Amino acid sequence: MKTLYALAYAVAAALSCWESGRLRSARVWELAPARSRYRIAANALVPAVVLAWLVVLVPPALSLARSGTLPTPDSLRLPLGAMVLCVAHAVLGFAVGCWIPRVIATPILAVADWITVAFTRSVLPYWPRHVSGQYGSIGFGEVPGLVTVLVPVLLAGGVAVGLLLLWLPYGPLALRAALALAVAAGGALGAYRTAVPWTATPPLTAGHVAMTCTGEAPRMCVPEFTAGTLPQVQRDTAEALDTLREAGATSARPRLITDSYVDGRLHKPSTDAVWRMALTGPMQSGDAVYRVVVRSLRFRCEQVDARTAHGVWLWAASRTGQEDAYRKRREEEGLTPVARQLEEQVQADVTRVLSTSPAEQTRWVRRSLAACGTEQS
Repeated sequence: MKTLYALAYAVAAALSCWESGRLRSARVWELAPARSRYRIAANALVPAVVLAWLVVLVPPALSLARSGTLPTPDSLRLPLGAMVLCVAHAVLGFAVGCWIPRVIATPILAVADWITVAFTRSVLPYWPRHVSGQYGSIGFGEVPGLVTVLVPVLLAGGVAVGLLLLWLPYGPLALRAALALAVAAGGALGAYRTAVPWTATPPLTAGHVAMTCTGEAPRMCVPEFTAGTLPQVQRDTAEALDTLREAGATSARPRLITDSYVDGRLHKPSTDAVWRMALTGPMQSGDAVYRVVVRSLRFRCEQVDARTAHGVWLWAASRTGQEDAYRKRREEEGLTPVARQLEEQVQADVTRVLSTSPAEQTRWVRRSLAACGTEQS
């Protein structure tokens, strides 16, 4: 949908330029005034603006209708902002058509408007894309901040209001020109100063998703649409963590495990009490418990020998009933001949460890978690 915003602005500007040129060719402005020039311009701009609005609104409306989903107030922020910008671009196009012949101005303005907005996504620094009205992608659960929507409106709206002031039928032209310039420059400067500190991601909030939570110690929360198996996953997770604690493999006691998928690009950090980790995909593929098991196993060093790491993961999966999930994960990663040889070694190591006493297994897993570099278990 975001790729159509530039097209909508170009449509509004080009058609408005043509309509303005049509009125200019008909010498409407030279006739005796019977109606306000603003009313005449508005009547001419309505079809162009409505068509641009259809470009903005029809695709998402069709998508929502196909999925049977109702829009939320938050989801309307970007379309409403784009609709306001369509009006501003229409005013700009109308002003151009008042001075330049429509046959020349219309195609040039259409292409120039589209390129100016659309190509801001591929330039540095980042502020041109934020002030252009070519809004970026919005992730799951993300909502753009109001300032994100208002900054391009401030730029384009300031220019549009300046043009409207310049067209006032009252006062000296110099005074109107100075006022129009001040408004346009103020809007442009305000938009620039606001957006220039932003990174590639403009201000937004995340977590705007209906969640379902269940259980205690740990309590697990996932989006509603993936919550069908949540009660069983929560029970299996609690049992797996209890098993690993009893075996001395971990001391983790998270109070809450919640799905980080709803955090979008904010990447909220985890704590010892609250774990934020991807659960939506694992819930659907059936390996959510295994992911929690792996998350609970903390190696002392970042660089750990592959045989040692996989040995600990397979041992923990075997102790918690997640061996099938471990196998599936390894297959998804791709078992090359070298990886298959490593897996055979890991299987032999774990089989040997599982045949020992619980005390021996505890010593082995603690020694493995403390291993670094190329040390072997």
